[in-house]
Amino acid sequence: MKKINEIYNLDCLEFLNKIDDKSINLAVIDPPYNLNKAKWDSFESEKDFFDFTFHWIDALIPKLKSNGSLYIFNTPYNSAFILSYLVTKGLFFQNWITWDKRDGLGGAKQKFSNGQESILFFTKGENHIFNYDDVRVPYESTDRIEHAKIKGILKDGKRWFPNPKGRLCGEVWHITSERHKNKINGKTPKMSHITPKPLELVERIIKASSNVGDLVLDCFVGSGITAVAAKKLKRNFICSDNNKNYVKLAKRNLIKYGNK
Repeated sequence: MKKINEIYNLDCLEFLNKIDDKSINLAVIDPPYNLNKAKWDSFESEKDFFDFTFHWIDALIPKLKSNGSLYIFNTPYNSAFILSYLVTKGLFFQNWITWDKRDGLGGAKQKFSNGQESILFFTKGENHIFNYDDVRVPYESTDRIEHAKIKGILKDGKRWFPNPKGRLCGEVWHITSERHKNKINGKTPKMSHITPKPLELVERIIKASSNVGDLVLDCFVGSGITAVAAKKLKRNFICSDNNKNYVKLAKRNLIKYGNK
């Protein structure tokens, strides 16, 4: 077993081969999407892409504890195939999460503009960790909620009062992308990583599906956000990327943001 709370410069399969079976509480995976945005995101064919994807999934599944959870980011199209494959591997489907990136409208003229990514949430078993109270979100009907705080709302013969922590989190997450957050005078600056995930988004996943002291894995760590979020939330982490420049970036971000 590799040392925990470290970020390694290893290929995902080589890295996973060094992880003990049944040792991981939560895997947060942001793999290639086959969108040709960089060399690491380009494949000869769709078949090559899915062969690669299913290969690392096969290597990852045994590393999860019996109550472990798995989140995988991808396009909606790719996620349909990944979901089907995970079901055949005996994992339990929990949610298809839609991340509404608040990233501005695309320029599609023959279909609806893309503005989302998908996050598949699966578990190794049925007795998984899910801290629903830790990921509540603000109520949307603020006026109605203010009224309900005083007198409640009658539902099915019972009087309901709003939870002070907010409402239960749904499957559509309205979280602005890092690309959009960092615009300068309406223009997107060149970023150190082309597809960084917002810290807020990864923190939500880690809060929901792990406890303090648990071990979180990411074998495509990129800018290091999974490691940063895990450290902030007092979880352990073990991460890797085959790109040495991203590993350096991830380690810098871990130092820069990990204690904030």
